[in-house]
Amino acid sequence: MFEPPEFDPNSKERLVAITFDQASIRRGNSNIEHEREVAVFDILEGNRFTLDGRQGGPYKLNLSIVEDRLAFAVAQEGSDDAFTFVLSLTPLRRIMRDYFVVCESYYQAIRTAPPSRIQSIDMGRRALHDEGSNALMERLKGKISVDRDTARRLFTLICALHWKG
Repeated sequence: MFEPPEFDPNSKERLVAITFDQASIRRGNSNIEHEREVAVFDILEGNRFTLDGRQGGPYKLNLSIVEDRLAFAVAQEGSDDAFTFVLSLTPLRRIMRDYFVVCESYYQAIRTAPPSRIQSIDMGRRALHDEGSNALMERLKGKISVDRDTARRLFTLICALHWKG
């Protein structure tokens, strides 16, 4: 059953901008660049994002990779003062690696495979995506709170920063 995202357009507990450290972005794969663009658009259309223990917002987010760790630099809209959270990606690596393999299979399948095969691969892709977003929410616990849809899209963005395909 479809549940609408927990989003109040008047809430300050949301992201209004997402940027990337240009040195952290790997270029060259149009599929993953498209995934990143769609994820950013979807997040900005509706999200729930708060810094735990702080009042403020709306927020802008800059994602980067620093020494093989994920850095979330979060600032209030209109401010350059950012809180930076650096997370080890070790707990996400297996999920991301499996997700990349399934995504490659999916992109190959949509060219030639029958609809039933595409659907099967897509179900596996969604399951890994759910697992990744749940793990991400756990990694952010105590620092940043997000709703499920925002976590799913953030997981897509993190994968886009690490994609080597």
